[in-house]
Amino acid sequence: MTIPSLPNLEILPLHQLILHEDHDNQRTLPLVNKLRSAGILRNPPIVMPLQDDSGRYMVLDGANRVTALQEMEFPHVIAQVADAKTQQVNLQTWNHILWSLDERTLIEALRKVPGVWLEIIHAEQSIPPPSPAAAHLRMADGAAYFVRLPTDLAEQVQALNGIVSCYKERASLDRTSQTRIDSFKSIYPDLTALVIFPRFDIGSVLKLAGKRSLLPTGVTRFTVSPRALHLNYPLHELSSGKPLAYKETFLQEWLQERAKNKSVRYYAEATFLYDE
Repeated sequence: MTIPSLPNLEILPLHQLILHEDHDNQRTLPLVNKLRSAGILRNPPIVMPLQDDSGRYMVLDGANRVTALQEMEFPHVIAQVADAKTQQVNLQTWNHILWSLDERTLIEALRKVPGVWLEIIHAEQSIPPPSPAAAHLRMADGAAYFVRLPTDLAEQVQALNGIVSCYKERASLDRTSQTRIDSFKSIYPDLTALVIFPRFDIGSVLKLAGKRSLLPTGVTRFTVSPRALHLNYPLHELSSGKPLAYKETFLQEWLQERAKNKSVRYYAEATFLYDE
């Protein structure tokens, strides 16, 4: 099989990488310990340049890895730099399925979030087309709500963070692409609700990130093709005090050696990994 152009891997100053959504603090310390023990960066984060000529990059995937390396005080990171003009870059939205939380407690908390208005609707109503100014809430008891958000983009993000804060420490939750709650009733006996988030476009997320306006954790899902996985890059090459130019030259030689030894495999088909 012919291998297409390889993913664009670069050594970047770690301080130039910024997040677009809140990260999971509980995963940072275990990941730091795992990285130190392994001595390699298995899968490089994916980043995209901001469109403000600041030289900064938004992290599309790998927020916890970037945060862990920052905690370890690394000067540089190896990252896959994505370009929407030359690659297939898609942004999808995760919804949140909640369980082990009293429904009334959730509704009361949501009604107190600044900028959020709950309007009850008929449960059998279909979900309207995604709108950046509205979310939806489907309850396990059959109730359904239209969750109106502010029209200003930055205020929408604040409201969404307020919504997630109502349950992220109180309920068990998982991400899902589903918009119907019925399929979860047989899985979670103590099912609470399904939170359906609005959709965002890549340009808006880049703009928000540039202003340090973070979306809630676990809402966005970027997919990039092709994707560099199982790189297993040595961490000591990133942590050293050597100049950036030296590290970039070493990286390109390291990649060429892998390609020369036929260590690079390309999978055109959808792939499931069982060693993650």
